[in-house]
Amino acid sequence: MSKEMKFNECRLIKLDKAFGLNQVDDLAPLDTWLNHDSDISEWERQNLRFFQAVLNHNVHNWNETELIQHFIGPVFTLVNFSSKRFNYFAQREFSGVVDDIELSGNPDGMIASGFREPEKPYFCMQEYKRHLDPKGDPAGQALAAMLVAQELNQHQHPIYGCYVVGDIWRFMLLQGREYGISIAYSASGDSVFDIFRILKVLKEYVIMLTEQE
Repeated sequence: MSKEMKFNECRLIKLDKAFGLNQVDDLAPLDTWLNHDSDISEWERQNLRFFQAVLNHNVHNWNETELIQHFIGPVFTLVNFSSKRFNYFAQREFSGVVDDIELSGNPDGMIASGFREPEKPYFCMQEYKRHLDPKGDPAGQALAAMLVAQELNQHQHPIYGCYVVGDIWRFMLLQGREYGISIAYSASGDSVFDIFRILKVLKEYVIMLTEQE
């Protein structure tokens, strides 16, 4: 093995060069995911409005941990990715070898098969500090984890991802050596319902993937 890379050291430009990746503007599986319908109940809408009010009051002051605990975590819990076949895991270390380079780290969040510990990751999430912090590349960190997930799944299906900066969410999809990044969805406005819908669709995909195993 010639080299090791930590997720938190990865930037998109570094990954593109190291693994021959190509960011594309039109990636059909990403478009399908982002535009797929899913019903949101009035109870879910009420909860989202409550979470959103807390977010809008605090987002410019929260640090990374506070944003995760007070907004991102509750939104994922509302979708409910917890089951006996798959679960939502946070800060779990995992690693893999991609093109003779070992990638490793602790993603802020992942959805993977397994109950007590992650087995095959299907979705990787990276949260980042506020907009004014110039350091780091949350898209690169998420994509690095997605590359490992792709290897662990033996390239059998797309890998999903997301990164969050303050109130802005962007969704990602990796297929082969191509990846796409969505437009920005602001959780401080009506797009909070799109964010939730996209996560509910993701749950449907994860259920299908685990049933195929």
